[in-house]
Amino acid sequence: MPKIQPVTPVILSGGSGTRLWPVSRTAQPKQFIGLTAPQTMFELTLARVAGLADAQTPLVVANAAHADIIRAQGGPDITVILEPCARNTAPAIALAAMALEEQDSAMLVMPSDHVITDVAAFHAAIERARPLVAEGWLVTFGIEPDAPETGFGYIALGEELAEGVRKVSRFIEKPPLDRAKTMLAQGGHVWNAGIFLFSARAFLDALAIYQPNMLAAARQSMAEAERDGKVIRPSEAAFALCASDSIDYAVMERGEKVACVPVAMGWSDVGSWDALYDLADRDADGNAVQGAAQAIEANGCLIRSDGPHVTVVGGQNLIVIATGDEILILPRGRSQEVRKAVAAMKQRKGET
Repeated sequence: MPKIQPVTPVILSGGSGTRLWPVSRTAQPKQFIGLTAPQTMFELTLARVAGLADAQTPLVVANAAHADIIRAQGGPDITVILEPCARNTAPAIALAAMALEEQDSAMLVMPSDHVITDVAAFHAAIERARPLVAEGWLVTFGIEPDAPETGFGYIALGEELAEGVRKVSRFIEKPPLDRAKTMLAQGGHVWNAGIFLFSARAFLDALAIYQPNMLAAARQSMAEAERDGKVIRPSEAAFALCASDSIDYAVMERGEKVACVPVAMGWSDVGSWDALYDLADRDADGNAVQGAAQAIEANGCLIRSDGPHVTVVGGQNLIVIATGDEILILPRGRSQEVRKAVAAMKQRKGET
């Protein structure tokens, strides 16, 4: 039986977080802000792997512009790979895999800005996956759905490989509502959480088959990297040659040995202000009030201010977000339209 590898958490922190504008900005995106707890999303991500069995010191792949924030919130022990430019998740994970290739660690790849409230269930799911990882399987974690959500991709589950582990039948793009309802009724489908577990070598072997040009560019970038203690700065010229592609498209949807562990672990990608409202503590009138804010005769509102004191009187199902220089107001249920406000802000400021 293959040896079970130790697990190195690989935390991806390259996102800009504009869906939670105006609190989340390019200079300080949502993973570095305390949105659901006093700790930041990044700090919570580090905390949830602290008690994992055989866990090694985390490795973070981050936007080079956030190097100081990463070090301040992550501490001195973590290794940080600073992406010289954005190329999506597959090249970012390739950099981490190369850093861990020699020891052939099992890589627990996860975003830095998700919520998992049942950490014990998460750890148990990881333990179910580890024997298959030792056999060269690429494992993803699927969230057991409780609604016909159209904002997530889905995974169709195939045959059982081990207790609590299924082979992936296929990946499904974000579906229209009628198809989401059908999949929920059928069962055997889970949300794609974007969390993975595989050995460094297995992932690089898959890249060699499916994305050889990406692999070559990433290898050249790491070969030419500047290293300063635990900080690695890959070559921008080489890394820029990588195709910008997600791990799902580049590898997971093509691989032969791809498995999924379905799990209910209180997961949210906190991808919108509506999602944050669902996670927040609410009063008897359904209001979630945070920071310098208050609600009077209001119902079903998310009111947050990090700047001026905000009072909402008589509001119904509103999202009201205030910072020192911007205020966002929109109806609950339409928070994905924050992109319109971001576009207007950029036009107003003459940004591209």
